[in-house]
Amino acid sequence: MTTPRLDDTDKQILRALQHDGRVSYADLGPAVGLSAPAARARVQRLIDTGVVRVVGVTDPIALGLPTMAMLGVRAEGDIRAAADAISACEGVIYVVLTAGAFDLFVEVVCHTPAELLAVVNDRIKAVPGVTHVETFTYFGIHTHRFVWDVP
Repeated sequence: MTTPRLDDTDKQILRALQHDGRVSYADLGPAVGLSAPAARARVQRLIDTGVVRVVGVTDPIALGLPTMAMLGVRAEGDIRAAADAISACEGVIYVVLTAGAFDLFVEVVCHTPAELLAVVNDRIKAVPGVTHVETFTYFGIHTHRFVWDVP
């Protein structure tokens, strides 16, 4: 896949969307020096090329899921198959293939510590190929950033 070329206007649009993803094209266009239809076309191109995804970001604590953890998982065999199986587990919201001490990082959100134990012990450790799971329970979220400088 070719990396899309972003001009200064695209970058301004991305910064504006990071600040307010629901901004109207009538407001966005003039803010970046375009008409509303031109801004809409630019945003659609950014979506079509995969540069931007429009999503609703949720807060696990506000949804009654205050028990969160990052899991370091070691596995043998097909790491992608293990990642697919773990991704299907309820409560798993993020899976990353990595290198180093762990093969995967897995983020989990749960209602209670007992539920977290069930996810780790009964589901993730039961995935074929998983050999080790280390649990890093969250005491709180210090930084959860969705606004960062566009390169």
